[in-house]
Amino acid sequence: MSAPVVPLPHGGGIPQLGFGTYKLAAADAEAAVRDALEAGYRHVDTAAMYRNEAAVGRALAASGLPREELFVTTKLDNPDHAPAAARAAFERSLSELGLDYVDLYLIHWPLARSTDYVRTWATLVEVAASGRARAIGVSNFTATHLRAIVDATGVVPAVNQIEVNPYLTQEPLRALHDELGIVTEAWSPLARGRVLVDPVVTGLAAELGPTASQIVLRWHLQRGDVVFPKSTHRDRMAENLDVFGFELDDAAMAAISALNRDERSGSDPEVVELDGGRG
Repeated sequence: MSAPVVPLPHGGGIPQLGFGTYKLAAADAEAAVRDALEAGYRHVDTAAMYRNEAAVGRALAASGLPREELFVTTKLDNPDHAPAAARAAFERSLSELGLDYVDLYLIHWPLARSTDYVRTWATLVEVAASGRARAIGVSNFTATHLRAIVDATGVVPAVNQIEVNPYLTQEPLRALHDELGIVTEAWSPLARGRVLVDPVVTGLAAELGPTASQIVLRWHLQRGDVVFPKSTHRDRMAENLDVFGFELDDAAMAAISALNRDERSGSDPEVVELDGGRG
C-alpha cells in the first residue's frame, strides 16, 4: 500500500511516510535510495548538509519513475543564510539533485543568535515564487521562530520538520502547527532506536504482532506526523513501509504518548549556531 498523502496548506500534498537520508554517506546513499524506491517509497528527504544530494539525484534518475510520482525535500545549509548565499545554495541543490524543481525546500536550522532567519525566510518566499520549490518550510523552528517569520512576511511555512518521538512528543509546538496550518514532520521518529526497547513498546509489539518500529511509526501516523525513517537494509525498508494494515486503539496511543520525557536525542534548536551542532 502506498503512503497516504497529507495536504499542504498552499496546495499539493506530501506522502506521510518517506525515506530519510541523514548520515548516509554519498557512497551508500545512491544504493539505499534506489532500494527504497524499488520497495515503494516515493518521498525522499535529503539536505545540502548531508553531502549526498548528488547520490540521491542519481538514484532518482536511475529509477525511471515519472517525476510527478516523486516528492523530494532538501534543505538550506547553515552557512548559506544570507540572501545571495541562499539563492546560490538553492541553485546548487537543484544541480546536485539533477532536478528542475524540488517539492519542498526547508531552512535546516534557525540559527537565531547568529543569523537573520526572518530575512532567510523572506528569501525562500522569493524562491517559491519562481515555481522551482513547489513548497517551502522550516526545520527545527520553535514557536518563537515561527511567529517571527509569519508576522514579518505573512507567509506560513508548509512544514516544520522537528524532532518528535514518544520521548519528545512536542505537544505545545504541534498545537501551534495545528493553529497555523503547518504540517509536522518528525525527524528521529524512533528516538535513534532507544524507544524500540522500551517495555511499553515491546509489550505492545508482543501483544499486537507488528514489530516495535512498526508500532512507533504507526503511533506517528495516527497523530498526523509525516515521518521518514532511514535504513540501508531492504528488509527493514519494507518493514517500515508496512504500517498501513493495522491501527492502534486509543489505549495504545495513550500509553505510547505517556512515555514523553521532553528528552531530546538530537541537537536543541535553541543552542545550534553556525559553529554548533547539526541534525
